[in-house]
Amino acid sequence: MRSPTFLIDPRIPLVADSSTVINLIATGCAPSIITALSNPIVAVDIIPGELDTGRQRGRPHADRLQELVDAGYLEIVSLGDNGWLHFETLVTGPGSQTLDDGEAATIAYAAEHGAVAIIDERKGRRLCATHFPDLGLVSTVDVLLHPDVRQKLGDAGFAEAVFAALQAARMAVFQEHLAEILSIIGPDRAARCPSLPRRFRASTLPPASAEVEQGR
Repeated sequence: MRSPTFLIDPRIPLVADSSTVINLIATGCAPSIITALSNPIVAVDIIPGELDTGRQRGRPHADRLQELVDAGYLEIVSLGDNGWLHFETLVTGPGSQTLDDGEAATIAYAAEHGAVAIIDERKGRRLCATHFPDLGLVSTVDVLLHPDVRQKLGDAGFAEAVFAALQAARMAVFQEHLAEILSIIGPDRAARCPSLPRRFRASTLPPASAEVEQGR
């Protein structure tokens, strides 16, 4: 798997999965984050349909995505013939070896167009590496940690955005980013982020609180 080349090549599109869209919306400043990046961000047309299922539970993500599209911050794209072939390889087979339609479409479009897929689920990343070992692959955290994003938001706004995505959207954070995320949001906020590993959250709490957390 290649390193995230979008960091050095702004011509490469970033393809956002549903979880990425939700995370960006949760920051409260998705337009600022997107415009801070030189790379265009796109989402495959399957993604709006996935987000639309959340309406019944009062989730506004489909509407917020449409607002981003209408304002020109994000483009909705479609798979071509090769993309659909890639898609089929990711959704056909036993459950342990297949992905949901949104993840599969995100990876398939990236493979078809030489783009970078933004995938936050471990299974999706594993199968992406298996089927497309040369595909550029990053997480939402990788995008947020782009230095241009931090510069655009300022240190305080940046910390607020990361904390909001962690708390409201339960943004996934992989092991290699845990220490940096803690340094950005601080231990008090980290203790209130359910997507961070429990052991990591407990280690940031005062001793008495940590004992309660560990006893759950």
